[in-house]
Amino acid sequence: MQWETVIGLEIHAQLATKSKIFSGASTAFGAEPNTQACVVDLGLPGVLPVLNGEAVTMAVRFGTAIEAEIGRRSVFARKNYFYPDLPKGYQISQFESPIVGRGHVEILLEDGSAKLIGVTRAHLEEDAGKSLHEDFHGQTGIDLNRAGTPLLEIVSEPDMRSAKEAVAYARRIHQIVRYLGICDGNMQEGSFRCDANVSVRPMGQKAFGTRAELKNINSFRFLERAINFEVERQIDLIESGGKVVLETRLYDPNRDETRSMRSKEEANDYRYFPDPDLLPVELDEDFIAAITAGLPEMPDAKRHRFMKDYGLSAADAEALTAGRALADYYETVAKTSGDVRLAANWVMVELGAALNREGLDILDCPVKAESFGGLVARIKDDTISGKIAKQVFEAMWAGEGDADAIIEARGLRQITDSGAIEAAVDEVLATNPQQVENYRAADEAKRPKMLGFFVGQVMKRSQGKANPQQVNELLMAKLGG
Repeated sequence: MQWETVIGLEIHAQLATKSKIFSGASTAFGAEPNTQACVVDLGLPGVLPVLNGEAVTMAVRFGTAIEAEIGRRSVFARKNYFYPDLPKGYQISQFESPIVGRGHVEILLEDGSAKLIGVTRAHLEEDAGKSLHEDFHGQTGIDLNRAGTPLLEIVSEPDMRSAKEAVAYARRIHQIVRYLGICDGNMQEGSFRCDANVSVRPMGQKAFGTRAELKNINSFRFLERAINFEVERQIDLIESGGKVVLETRLYDPNRDETRSMRSKEEANDYRYFPDPDLLPVELDEDFIAAITAGLPEMPDAKRHRFMKDYGLSAADAEALTAGRALADYYETVAKTSGDVRLAANWVMVELGAALNREGLDILDCPVKAESFGGLVARIKDDTISGKIAKQVFEAMWAGEGDADAIIEARGLRQITDSGAIEAAVDEVLATNPQQVENYRAADEAKRPKMLGFFVGQVMKRSQGKANPQQVNELLMAKLGG
């Protein structure tokens, strides 16, 4: 039987506020356990929550960015359940009236085509604390620093049909929240987490199969592996005569498997009701209009503009708009150098390799965009060759100055004097008569590779400074091909 996979994602993005959603306690990462949980976060008797207005603004920024319906009136509710890291015995969330309604995002598939993924809703809620199991020898420690941290839970439609589509969607949401500056997207620190709802059904069937929810996946690689394992598990279970049960499962990356945690709760299990301590949030049109007007250019719009204005391929435009800071860096390099395509190649290849090697983000790049643009400009105007430019870039990375200063200090200016290059070519041909004879006797298909020998010899004599294009043209003219 042919099976179809159906996937929906619930993404928890920690909002980049300095204080928690209902208290003034800090949200900074890395503090000693239980040093950033105040009486409001602990739910002590007599305390009252006060809504953080910046969390509302950030949620609306996200909603307008994905062209979603904005809830003019949203309500906070109590989601009741018991867990050791939830000291109040309930979580403040939103249920029937979320702040963000239906919207959509566009993802790019492997074949280059685009697909719209629906967003059902995005609602504000507080995070719970964290249970720690590693250091307590058979016991569990509770760290409540995260309790009350503002989250935006983004719930998709079940529109994804493969693990790769799910990863593409998660990456797009990750990209959007970082463009907007509402979440740092740090998955290692838990700022961006995914729950995946996975089911299978016979191909052509309209009704959904029974789903399993995979909880708290904190990397895109693990998300793909978890979904693929779960799909195979469900298919094998059904084909062997079993039934998939509605449950929550945990993905274990060490064993590359999912395993059952608990039966899946439904909404009525949580006994939602409006929080009596919090008033409904009412937004007027001026508030929403002001947020909409202040949005940055979003990834999809920027990608299409790069393709239209700069003539970049879809793949290159996608790579260069992966992050807002990277896109801004590239545009500065393109403007400074005067060559958009050469700038794109050097940013993606040489700069990208250096950043990956050092484990740096573009924001921490030691070579500023204007300086990097100056380097690309020197390649464009034939001051240096691409090979020499790599040496110059290494020196720039090491802090030796800008491109022009390094070129002059090291005497790296490219030789473009045709007379000097011709003299070097003549000398190489004269000292290698057998190679010249072999080249002239060779088939056309073999000549390009053989030409490389002569090019290498000329470049060696010029210490790599001869203009490669002129060297090739002179050699081909003199060799007769």
